[in-house]
This record gives sequence, structure tokens and C-alpha cells, in this order.
Amino acid sequence: MLIPGGHHLVGSDSHYAEEGPARHVHVDAFWIDVHPVTNDQYARFVDQTGYVSVAERPLDPAEFPGAPPENLVPGSMVFTGTAGPVDLRHLSQWWTWTPGASWRHPQGPGSTLDDRGDHPVVHVAFEDAVSYCDWAGTSLPFEAQWEVAARGGLEAAAYTWGDEPERRGERLANYWHGDFPWRPERGYGTTTAVGSFPANGYGLHDMAGNVWEWTTDWYASGPVRITAESPSCCAPGSAAVTAEDSLDPAQPQFRIPRRVIKGGSFLCADTYCLRYRPAARRPQMIDTGMSHIGFRCSVSTPVTAVSVAR
Repeated sequence: MLIPGGHHLVGSDSHYAEEGPARHVHVDAFWIDVHPVTNDQYARFVDQTGYVSVAERPLDPAEFPGAPPENLVPGSMVFTGTAGPVDLRHLSQWWTWTPGASWRHPQGPGSTLDDRGDHPVVHVAFEDAVSYCDWAGTSLPFEAQWEVAARGGLEAAAYTWGDEPERRGERLANYWHGDFPWRPERGYGTTTAVGSFPANGYGLHDMAGNVWEWTTDWYASGPVRITAESPSCCAPGSAAVTAEDSLDPAQPQFRIPRRVIKGGSFLCADTYCLRYRPAARRPQMIDTGMSHIGFRCSVSTPVTAVSVAR
């Protein structure tokens, strides 16, 4: 879908601190996928290239000091619902390092992609997403591009559909409905087929919920940095943040850069993570895929047609 260029308001001063300050940016026109890349699409890429994802490769002990040996095997982080209510300050209660988990086995060994061909591909690290985009002749979007596309033409709206939260009985996005992280309502609590929920004003699906999506921007802790210099395609501050800046100050033992992910996922609950909104943003270490992170591709203009359905 072609997203028109122009000046747009991005960010928010009304929610989480890392979303601020709200600011105007100029974004050139660009193309972006109507929905996240699916398992079927990613499988075609792997079949044609023989690509092996990060979650399928052995881990280097030197990169994970102090990690138990049993964890230094190919795998990924899998969401595992708890048996009942838990302290939401400790996310380790519902995330489990699972050997054998990958895009092919989203819940770990024994799980398959049966009936999930049209679901977003997950367990993709940043490198995995970039490799797919390179093969498809596209790229990952900048954070500002992603946010402008997600807003669907609604300037400064809180959600992709407007300012009012979803009303009871409406189905506007795949975020957590029910008691997090143990009792989702029927039809929620996992990924859904792309396009299962209404498109936004630009005709894009799943810009809210379903899976978080990679962008190219480095993430730095604290409010967005605003500088006078910025490429026209990027939010002010993007050029001011480096890979070194993106390292997590709370985990100095891990010198792994972090990129911005956008859009929230099926795990965003109003009582815990109100981040299925265009302005919302989170950091993600570039070497780590999870069962709620995917991506979509974009192409900067000029271009007359784009197709990744190979």
C-alpha cells in the first residue's frame, strides 16, 4: 500500500514516557506491506535460499556470560500462560527459554505450522527479518514510517481506529482480552491469521496487536532525542541514536544492541501493557526472537509496483 508523504505528528505525551515528546516529522511517500509477513511467505524465502534463522543456530557461550549450559542450544523465548494470577512485575513467570523453538516450531518441539500458514511468522531476530526483506527487494521500515502508516491518516489519535478504546463486543485488534497472563477470552491469547481484524484508514491490517514488528531504528532509554539534523524519512532523534546508545543500561553484561519494535502484540493487556497503539514503542535485542515478534516490509518511493508473493 502506498502511504502519502507529508508532515505528521508522531509520539505521545499521554502514555508511556519513552513515547514522548509528541513531535512533527516529515516522511516521504513510501510503500508498506498490507499485513505482517506470514509463515507461508517466510517458508518460500527459506525454501529458495536455504536460510537458517538465528533461533536455529547454536549459541556462542562467549556472548552469554553466566548462562546455564543447558540454555546454550538453539531455541527461542516462548510465551507460556500461568496457572492463575501472578505478580505482573516478574515477566519471567510467563516467558520460557525453549530449546527447539523457532519459526518452524512456534511453541517448541512438537509444534508445527499446521493451520498457521496465514499467521505472522514469529521467532525472527532482526537479522532474519532483514534477510527476508533483502530477498524480497524491500527493507524494514523506519520507526516514523511505521507509525505514520499505523495511524491510517488519523492525526494524533490514540489508536489505529480513533481515540476511543475498543467497546465490549467489538473486535478491532488482537490484543489480550481476559485475565493476563493466564485466562484469555475465547479467540485471543495467541496469534491470529493476518487480516482477521479490520484494516485501518490506509487499508493496513494488524498495525495494532497480533505481533510486535521490527523497525530499523536503534532504541535508547528515556524520551526520544530530538535534534536539528534528521533524514526526511526518519523521526527526529533517529540519527542521534547509535548501536552503542542502544545497549541496555540495566543489563551491562549483555552488550547486544537493541532496535525499536512497534505495534504491540496478542500479549498486550490493558492492565499490563497498553502498547497496541501507534505511538507505543519497545526495545528488543537484535539477536532475540520471541513468540510475539514478527515484521513487515516497506519500499521507499519512487516505485511503480512491489510484490513479495514469490
